[in-house]
Formats: sequence, C-alpha cells, structure tokens
Amino acid sequence: MIPERSVEVLRAIVEDYIATREPVGSKALVERHGFDVSAATIRNDMALLEDELLIVAPHTSSGRVPTDKGYRLFVDRLSAVKPLSSAERQAIEGFLSGSADLDEVLGNSVRLLAQLTNQMAVVQYPTLGRAAVRSIELVPVTDTRVLLILVTDANRIQQHVLELGMVADLSYVAELRAKLNSLLVGIPLAQVSAKLSGFENLMAPGQRDFALEVVDEIDALVDANRSQKLLVSGTANLARRENDLGGNFTDVLEAIEEQVVLLKLINEFKSGESEVSVAIGSENQLDTFSTTTVVLGDYGNAAENMAKVGVIGPTRMDYSANIATVGAVARYLSKLLGN
Repeated sequence: MIPERSVEVLRAIVEDYIATREPVGSKALVERHGFDVSAATIRNDMALLEDELLIVAPHTSSGRVPTDKGYRLFVDRLSAVKPLSSAERQAIEGFLSGSADLDEVLGNSVRLLAQLTNQMAVVQYPTLGRAAVRSIELVPVTDTRVLLILVTDANRIQQHVLELGMVADLSYVAELRAKLNSLLVGIPLAQVSAKLSGFENLMAPGQRDFALEVVDEIDALVDANRSQKLLVSGTANLARRENDLGGNFTDVLEAIEEQVVLLKLINEFKSGESEVSVAIGSENQLDTFSTTTVVLGDYGNAAENMAKVGVIGPTRMDYSANIATVGAVARYLSKLLGN
C-alpha cells in the first residue's frame, strides 16, 4: 500500500511534468505545491515511488518523470475530472446542433474534439448492420437524372444520382418510390437484399431495367452501412507533439493512415466501468501505440449501435481535461442520435 502523501507527490509530479515537460525534483515540488515537509522527506517519497516503478529518472542526477504505471495510478485516483467551461459546453452544443445527418454530425464532432483537446481525435461510425430503413426517396433532379436517398433509423443519410438515359416519367418514379417504401420501411438493413430479390418483376416490362438499377444501388448503399469506418482529425496536433512520442511518431502516423490498424486498436480497446476509458502506453494492445494514450468514450442510441469517440496523443497529456471533453462529446452524440 502506497502512503497517501506519496500518492500526492506522484500527482504533483504528473501535473508538473504535463505542464512543463521537464523532469521534476523534490525542491520544485516543495516550492510549487506547498508540502508541509522538507525536501528530504519528499525525496524519500520519490524513492518509494521509484521502487514501485511509478516514476523514473530519465538521466543521472535529474528529476523524475511518470511511467505508464504512474500515469495509470494518477488516472485511477482522479477524484474529479476538470469541468468544462460554459464556453466549451456552448461550443459543443452549438457546433453539433446544426448538423443534419450522421456523416455531418460525426465530421463536426471529430473536428471539434481535436480543437478542444489539441490532440488527434477519432470517431467510429456506429455498426449499422442492424439498423433499419426509415425511408427511400427518389427525387428527379433533371429531366434524365434521379437522386436516390436511403435514410436509416440511425440518422444516416446516403445518396446517389442515377442517370436514366431518357426523360424521367414522374408518375413511374412516384410508383417505384411508393413500392420500395411499402416493401422496405422498418426492415433491418441485413434483410434488405433478400427483400429486394425479384423486385423488378413487380414493375411493367418496360420499366424493369431502371427498377433493377435502383435495386442494385440500394444494395450498394446498404453494403456501405455494414462496413466499418473511422473519421480522424487533428493529425497536425500529434505532429506538434512528436518529441513526446519517443521517436515513434512515424510508426504511429503510418498506423493511423492505415484505417485497418486504427480500427483494430479501437475494436480491441477494453472499456472500463466509467463512461470514458483510458489506455496508457503499454496498455494498448498494439505495440505501435505503446508511446501513446488512447481516451475513448462510447456513444450511440442503442446497445447494438454503440461506437467510440475519443482522442489519441502522447502519454504526457492533460488527462482530466481530455476525459471530460471526450465524455461530453460522447454524451451529446448519444443525445443527437437518440432523437
């Protein structure tokens, strides 16, 4: 059991190192944090923390810096995360409330999160394989073009322009739309392809080619819903912290560019009991991210549609503020998708 004062010394070391990026010595701790003991006593606490592998001296006769294990104890002992300012809350609500569909909501969210945290932000699309069709729209946009729109109950809107090669018969387009909605509204995406099998035969012989083209495009849009997808923003923030990544920046950047690798990191991420989970350094499942901290929160409107949003940065980060911001964005995303 580590004495409480030693834990407070660790907290002070973490906070000072995050703020200054300089190793922290006993004299500085006494001066900055008002410990009512001598520097020699603080050195004894630091020796205990070093024996417990919670801090380490990067150079001989230098101060101490936290280890991954030290950051973990610090995060686990956080009594409260840093509250968001009213300006930050208003920024989240104002920036996201004007978003029209899932793609826009998530795009705005990941950009805002990168701006608020000064870290690289990532958001995972919900797993939409179990989402259902809310509506199918066919909207003539020119004499020979029709806009096909698929709307799901997860608030995702996808569209594609179809070229008819002839002047659109508005009554036929309306009939086709009505039959598609009658057949598909409320149907899970996983069942759409089976439901559409032979659909073109419901139309008159001269109308079947276009009906088949529409069916094929709906199948393509459904397949796009099933595929896992990520959005990333703020890679430049990571580049500015290159020195904090211990020479691992290039490997991290290459892994981020490979969405398969990033998806694997997120899919293997072990969520904790709290709404926001943190994996520090070597706790990450992929060695490439062993010099980073990953902070992720769950969002979604149903258990089957849950996904993750969060930030990736060096282990030297403002944990309290980042945890609060990721949690706030995740909660607001859940609220938006639940409407």
